[in-house]
Amino acid sequence: MTEFTEKIPQHRHCVTCGKAFVGDGKYCSDACMQKSTMEVKGKLRKYLVLEVILVAVVVIALWIGWK
Repeated sequence: MTEFTEKIPQHRHCVTCGKAFVGDGKYCSDACMQKSTMEVKGKLRKYLVLEVILVAVVVIALWIGWK
């Protein structure tokens, strides 16, 4: 049975698209790296907006509570 099994060469899978590739790094191409970078920046922007809104709500709640 082992004589019919093909050996798979050492490879990695792209973090963004999941495509197998041979080489170093996390991404199969520059396009995947740029796409991942844009997604991370978008998530960070959403997180920061959420944090600002949360702080504003807490400040307003405390201000109203002290009146």
